[in-house]
Amino acid sequence: MISLPNIQKRIYEIRNERVMLDMDLAFLYGVETRVLNQAVKRNAKRFPDDFMVRLSAAEWQYVQSQFSDTSIESKSSSQTVMMEFPKNRAGRYLPYAFTEQGVAMLSGILNSDTAINMNIAIMRAFVAIRRLTLQQMDLKEQLREIKERLGEHDMQLNHIYDAMENLLDQRGTQKSWEDRERIGYKI
Repeated sequence: MISLPNIQKRIYEIRNERVMLDMDLAFLYGVETRVLNQAVKRNAKRFPDDFMVRLSAAEWQYVQSQFSDTSIESKSSSQTVMMEFPKNRAGRYLPYAFTEQGVAMLSGILNSDTAINMNIAIMRAFVAIRRLTLQQMDLKEQLREIKERLGEHDMQLNHIYDAMENLLDQRGTQKSWEDRERIGYKI
């Protein structure tokens, strides 16, 4: 079984959506990419545009630049060749990208035990990424609050320093008044 972090590395952000590519899903499900895409084409009604899209050439190049972050060793040799020689996926063979809903829909058309178990793992990976994103947003909010508090504390400290300087100035003027040479009658 492939680990959760290994699955998470195969989730990309494209068009402000988290997606997985057809070749990665095929590898995870233990089928050829061609077989996966044929099953999708036979069930085209199940995959509207918000479930599955074909990448543009520019998006494909962007994803390829991300491949250096993923572990190529864990992929099969045919998929490694595809990643190293992106010309194989040029033109009409640009990969499909499946959103989380599209991956869930794949579970309905791929009925092998491997596909079912892997689909559960993939759904867990999407959920883990969503949790991580929410935690990061929470941390950003906490940092913003800390910055605001520090700004308030800086202002309060400046007021304290000003008040201390005023007190020191007043004492300095009082000493000079008391130490002055007295005029008038001396007893």
